[in-house]
Amino acid sequence: MKIAIVCYPTFGGSGVVATELGISLANRGHEVHFVTYRQPVRLELLNNSIYFHEVHVPEYPLFHYQPYELALSSKLVDTIKLYEIDLLHVHYAIPHAYAGYMAKKMLEEEGIYVPMVTTLHGTDITLVGKHPFYKPAVNFSINQSDIVTSVSESLKQGTLEIFDIQKEIEVIPNFIDKSKYKNSFTDCQRSTMAKEGERIITHISNFRKVKRIPDVIKVFNKIQKQLPAKLIMVGEGPEKEGAERLCEDLGIANKVIFLGNSNEIDKILCFSDLFLLPSQTESFGLAALEAMINKVPVISSNTGGIPEVNIQGVTGFLSDIGNIDEMVENAIFILKDKKTLEEFKNNSVKEAEKFDILKVLPLYEEVYERAYKSRFKNV
Repeated sequence: MKIAIVCYPTFGGSGVVATELGISLANRGHEVHFVTYRQPVRLELLNNSIYFHEVHVPEYPLFHYQPYELALSSKLVDTIKLYEIDLLHVHYAIPHAYAGYMAKKMLEEEGIYVPMVTTLHGTDITLVGKHPFYKPAVNFSINQSDIVTSVSESLKQGTLEIFDIQKEIEVIPNFIDKSKYKNSFTDCQRSTMAKEGERIITHISNFRKVKRIPDVIKVFNKIQKQLPAKLIMVGEGPEKEGAERLCEDLGIANKVIFLGNSNEIDKILCFSDLFLLPSQTESFGLAALEAMINKVPVISSNTGGIPEVNIQGVTGFLSDIGNIDEMVENAIFILKDKKTLEEFKNNSVKEAEKFDILKVLPLYEEVYERAYKSRFKNV
């Protein structure tokens, strides 16, 4: 099947999932075309099964804001016609589902019908999508999709509460490719990050307000008062500068390492002992899953789709949003001795393996088949 995938090409969860999905589809014999404004960060190889089509947005002084949706829908029309695409899969409702719908309508004028699958990822619904300025367009675009999927049961229920959805929403969880995490490192270079006897705690995100970055720092500060520890902060975003100042104010700047964005997440998690995710909300918690497949237990908030990934008392612990003291108590419980830590590490990787892409990919292929067959009802 020839599949066009529209996603954000960034380090965010939706872009990562869409890219990894496309790569795996190509490995199973499908022809995959990524259509976005920049080559996705996880897309390292282009071949005769994987293509990238860049969306250019010409700048005109007439427009105060350049019309990316218009450029994207036009690029989709050209790509679908040129490569005879069978199916369109858009990730993130805004603006991709809207642009996908416009492309579909333009193609129908030429007698070409291409079904569209829309996958909802999180803030496209819970934050941006419910804004009064965007809500009608998001609601319309979702309902005009041929099939709608959600990455968690929590996000599905949230979408149904916020919008007037006439379509069934199918839950297909996010995933990891466990074959990529078969740790072959003989030396994880742990000594470059921490002294012998120090626990290494990690946080990975886009450093937005919803991630509650100050809570990460405060939890770590209290942990390091009881156990020798280092904190590794991976990512870039608007909250990073404030986090660096907070570390200085607390006198722990020498114990916190800010690495910025990285394509070597597995190497970083290789030497990590604990992952902190105290978010205000998470539609799924992909960062937690990536930690778990690397044998890193998780201390997280009990919100959104995180409880569907991080199992209380098994792979880590869940606490109410902002309950720093309880997060610290649970973290110390995991880290206090090697036996307890090893038990949580082993539990984490076992649970993460349930989300292996080889188990999730067939669910998407089945959705694609149904969507593709539906096109004949419209011809």
